[in-house]
Amino acid sequence: MSKKKEKNTFEENLQRLEEIAALLEGEEVSLEDSINLFEEGINLSKGCIDELKNAELKITELKKKLNEMPSQEDDIFEE
Repeated sequence: MSKKKEKNTFEENLQRLEEIAALLEGEEVSLEDSINLFEEGINLSKGCIDELKNAELKITELKKKLNEMPSQEDDIFEE
């Protein structure tokens, strides 16, 4: 039984997008291969955008938690 490959990392997907762009800029790829590469690139781009949006949301949530924490200065003034 073979293990299903884990999801590629953001960095791996970005690297593959760069490879696809280089291939599409070249002249040695057939029309059919170009279309397949373009489709792969679109799917990778969507995944990267989704990951960036999730990261932004996580950072926003963490900053909100940080702002809700009492600062050490508040503790000093309360004594």
